[in-house]
Amino acid sequence: SIVEEQQAFFDGGIAYLKPLNLKTVAARLGLHESTVSRAVQNKVVRTPHGLFELKFFFSSGLSTYEGEGASSERIKFIIRQWIEDEDKGAPLSDQGITDLLAAEGIRISRRTVMKYREEMGVLSSRLRKQIKM
Repeated sequence: SIVEEQQAFFDGGIAYLKPLNLKTVAARLGLHESTVSRAVQNKVVRTPHGLFELKFFFSSGLSTYEGEGASSERIKFIIRQWIEDEDKGAPLSDQGITDLLAAEGIRISRRTVMKYREEMGVLSSRLRKQIKM
């Protein structure tokens, strides 16, 4: 059921991970949410994109301007990519990332961007700035 729900992830990677909750899978399988939760605990799956715990696929999400969902893991992946590719002399601020995500159709607040950045262990733009000598 998880593979069917997350087929885009298996085909394309983390950037294609969709929001999914235990309730959806439980309803699809005719089980209680707690049964699904126990079933995925301490289990991993090997994918074309690496090894992942099954609970990784149960990701919260944010809505897009089109009304679809974007998983928090997908958004963190996008933020990480942008930060890795940024100009180190003028790093992206949390507001700049928020604006870029809005241009991609993802509705997110600056505070949520900050929370995701901190969860990933990424410093603020002020601390990431590298001065060229």
